[in-house]
Amino acid sequence: MGFREYINKIDEENLLRKVDVEVSKKLEIAGILKEMEPTPVIFNNVKESEYRVIGNTFCTKNVIASYFGVTPADLIPMLSKAINKPSDPEIVSNAAPCQEVIESNVDLDKLPILFHCEKDGGNYISSAVVITADPDYGQNMDFHRAMQFSKEKFATRIVSGRHFHKFLMKNRELEVAFCIGNTPNILIAGATSVDIGVDELHIANTLEPIKLVKANSVDLLIPAESEFVLEGRVYLEEKHPEGPFVDLTETYDMIREEPVFEVKKVTHRKEAIWQALLPGALEHKILMGMPREPTIFKKVNETSVKCLDVNINPGGCSWLHAIVQIDKKTEEDGKKAIEGTFAGHSSCKHVYIVDKDINIYDPLSVEWAMATRFQGDINMIIKDKEPGSSLDPSAEPGTKMTTKIGFDLTKPLVVKGKSFDIAEFPKVDINKYF
Repeated sequence: MGFREYINKIDEENLLRKVDVEVSKKLEIAGILKEMEPTPVIFNNVKESEYRVIGNTFCTKNVIASYFGVTPADLIPMLSKAINKPSDPEIVSNAAPCQEVIESNVDLDKLPILFHCEKDGGNYISSAVVITADPDYGQNMDFHRAMQFSKEKFATRIVSGRHFHKFLMKNRELEVAFCIGNTPNILIAGATSVDIGVDELHIANTLEPIKLVKANSVDLLIPAESEFVLEGRVYLEEKHPEGPFVDLTETYDMIREEPVFEVKKVTHRKEAIWQALLPGALEHKILMGMPREPTIFKKVNETSVKCLDVNINPGGCSWLHAIVQIDKKTEEDGKKAIEGTFAGHSSCKHVYIVDKDINIYDPLSVEWAMATRFQGDINMIIKDKEPGSSLDPSAEPGTKMTTKIGFDLTKPLVVKGKSFDIAEFPKVDINKYF
């Protein structure tokens, strides 16, 4: 299902809210999206642009599972399979939807690039999957935010250690395509962490078949049905201040000198729709955190502990916390699962291991397990300071060193006192009584 098809589908199902009055891309659209999340909203009358804007499109696991026609429990196995067995997308040579309109005279002011929060450094692209390539490793796709500072240039945040950063350090400048308006298979694949040399578009194709087309002015293969594609080059030696910007933790990131992305050409669909991604909000969190769940699932199972499910939950910024459900067989399983979780997601700061009777998607259920099944001197693992996440405001500045803690919230296999089981009330058909 393409992005347009999906929009039409949720519109027909009355799941899409429409704003027909004039709204501004500066602060107003972001404010409406935040008030309305997780409800998808399309803005049909943007003050500063002829293009429509849609946001809150894929805010929850349930929505993403529904897109693929599966249950939320199926997402981890499905993504694991895609990561382990990527497949080749079809490459088309004819004019693709993303190239229905080709604009050589670049004027970024005409695009509905949002100004999200009052202290932001400028208008920001936050929803683009960024495609680039290296002569030795081939193509790479991931996310990079970009702050507009002129009619044809952005400062783009390039995180040290990421594959894009390695390509840029090696080549000094790179051809890039910022692709906006994509389906969950492409978005999720772009957020995965895989070995260098793996083209994430092949992961996307395993999740759901896609078509690729050669970009108009750069030597890259791009999703043929993207709404917008911004083509150009990123220069390592040309820098510009980038920030402040709200990151995943809903706090402002600092200002840095970052590489410049010069847009040489813009291609897009007819009557193109700009896909907004609200920084630090639910959609940002789900797309960032969910792709780490299969790696945790895999590593926990490799410790000989049966992992049932993983939730990198929004309360932990969908990055710093992980709740892991296991089928406990030995008293050491909880501690093994803690180590497996940290191995599967090195940015994780706090890990919670629970039994199969705990609902990992209900914070009250997890807190209940901590209240009734946890003793700090027995069930807690405190790790020495080690590298965590640069997104954590409390981590050591400049080094991201942090203290990591694992909480084993599982019940003992042999009960010596009060029962640890949750009492069940009778099941009744309430419609018989009211």
